[in-house]
Amino acid sequence: MVSVQRLARKWWASFIGSETAVLITTSILVGLGGGFGAVVFRWLIATFRQMAFGPVRESLSFLGRYSVVPIPALGGLLLGPMIYYLAREAKGHGVPEVMEAVALRGGRIRPIVAVVKALASSLCIGTGGSVGREGPIVQIGSALGSTMGQIFRFSDERIRNLVACGAAASIAATFNAPIAGVFFALEIILGEFSVGYFSSVVLSSVMASVIGRIFFGDVPAFPIPPYAPAAPIELPLYAALGLLAAVVGVAFVRTLYGLEDIFDSWHFPEMFKPVAGGVLVGIVGAFFPQVFGVGYETIEQALYTRLPWTLLLILAFMKILATSITLGSGGSGGVFAPSLFIGAMLGGAYGLLVHSWMPGGTAAPGAYALVGMAAVFSAAARAPITAIVILFEMTRDYRIILPLMLATVISTVVASLIDRENIYTWKLKRRGVDLRAGKDVNLMKAIKVEDAMTPLSRLVTVTPDMPLRDLARLFDATHHHGFAVVNSAGELYGVVTLADLERAVNSGRLDGKVADICTTNVRVTFPDETLEDALRHFGALDVGRIPVVSRANPKRLVGLLRRSDIIRAYSRAALDLEEKRRHLELMRMQEEAGAKLMEFEVKEGYAAVGKKLKELNLPSDCLVVSIRRGGRIVVPRGETSLLAGDRIVILADSPDEEAILWTLRQGEVKKPEEIPAPIEY
Repeated sequence: MVSVQRLARKWWASFIGSETAVLITTSILVGLGGGFGAVVFRWLIATFRQMAFGPVRESLSFLGRYSVVPIPALGGLLLGPMIYYLAREAKGHGVPEVMEAVALRGGRIRPIVAVVKALASSLCIGTGGSVGREGPIVQIGSALGSTMGQIFRFSDERIRNLVACGAAASIAATFNAPIAGVFFALEIILGEFSVGYFSSVVLSSVMASVIGRIFFGDVPAFPIPPYAPAAPIELPLYAALGLLAAVVGVAFVRTLYGLEDIFDSWHFPEMFKPVAGGVLVGIVGAFFPQVFGVGYETIEQALYTRLPWTLLLILAFMKILATSITLGSGGSGGVFAPSLFIGAMLGGAYGLLVHSWMPGGTAAPGAYALVGMAAVFSAAARAPITAIVILFEMTRDYRIILPLMLATVISTVVASLIDRENIYTWKLKRRGVDLRAGKDVNLMKAIKVEDAMTPLSRLVTVTPDMPLRDLARLFDATHHHGFAVVNSAGELYGVVTLADLERAVNSGRLDGKVADICTTNVRVTFPDETLEDALRHFGALDVGRIPVVSRANPKRLVGLLRRSDIIRAYSRAALDLEEKRRHLELMRMQEEAGAKLMEFEVKEGYAAVGKKLKELNLPSDCLVVSIRRGGRIVVPRGETSLLAGDRIVILADSPDEEAILWTLRQGEVKKPEEIPAPIEY
């Protein structure tokens, strides 16, 4: 007996100090935090909604049905400055920001994001913003997991794990769907099904579900109406619903980012754009109040066939419009619930039509609404496993699984054929992040041809009737290897190269004209294409330059893209990316150290020019952490000499900015009365 106790104590001591114990403990804590976070977030939404559509709306009752119009605008007025000044990551639907943090920053998310996201999204939803609560809860839970990992100084891999735990916990607590929470974290957030992540994510999901059931009860997210299992003859009907869901899902994604582009191009203060979006959503809501908020009550009505098919169809497209306006203008909220709403409306309308044609041989319209929810979400998010599992957990009925799987897989495949990107990766792609390419930034996809090309205003062009002798002198004077040939009408005629001229000289045709030797059947590219697209042209033709023409008028030359242009653009983008990463790392360093970061430019004539870092008389609490020199980042060492034009970043515990700048300028520790302030982060 004593030996058994001794062995048990020995095992317990080794377990407590093991990595497994740390993993289990942190997973449980993140799960509990995600569960309580979901509870608090839902309480905030209910509180803001009660205030907005209670006393506030009553005070606007003189506007009649239009009393709801100012309410979303008021929410935008409050959340816009909050996001702009405190945490711009809280803008939008949240999940892409988490995916980007996992892919590029080792899962590191600023702790303030959780607070700002909770307040901004609850304000947006509570005041009628047409968005969901699941995306924000995912970002909140992920931020909690990331913060815990950063507090304990875990590795990047462990922090990513905790971010996934937070995401799983959030979905599990929200939908009372622990299995779906696990698959959401693995399929969408991490993008991989790894055994190393699985156990901890499951543990967090279970703990969050326990918290959710304590506060919300052990009930599914939606009450499900009774329905008959699908007959074999119905499966083609569900397949057709999958096709429709694919088209609608892609339309939702494109509308969302199309309106975001419109708002981004609008020259208006960024923090006040949500106000304008709120007014537009309020106008839509004045006629179709069902689009306000998450819309779960309307989904329930669709499941129980309480609305006509015409209204259901209208609501599907009004929800697409309202959600796109809310998020495109800078609001904060998720796209999960809107996807379910759109799918329920589409499926419900489709089910009513099918049932009217075949009343005796089909399931109730509510069954089609259920399947439509999963199919549209999967078409938008390309997450078929999550869609199937979450609907299965919501219904708790195996009889729906066959039509559910069929429609969801079809919608996913068809949507992928229409558009490669989903509602989450589209946002990342626009930033140049390609999760399929090693979870890093594909700069060639992020740079447009128009940003790299030499524009027509800076081009030397030639005409078709230019004598070859003049062309030879032009080559000799400019040292170029090729020119675009443009006719008298200003249209692209072709391209002439130094090799073309050399062949003419060797064959004794130097008395001819440019038109005699130039290539007229040339491959062209367009300004809105990416450098990756342009590189395919270079690779296929083995040429050194490609004309860039207007897409509206392919004969009009707008620029020339050379290989050297691509190299320069890539170098600039790589430097900018490195600078952004460096800035994020420095911000994190500043936050962790409680110190201050300052940036100074070493100008010509400063005493610091030519000196080594170890020779500078900087205060003892100062550390030079980075030097930007021309087009590259220099790692600072004691032997590193400063050059004129260098930009140095200094980290200091108790910084005296004027003294540091004086030291760089004069080479001695002295504080003058008036010295220009340095650049601060």
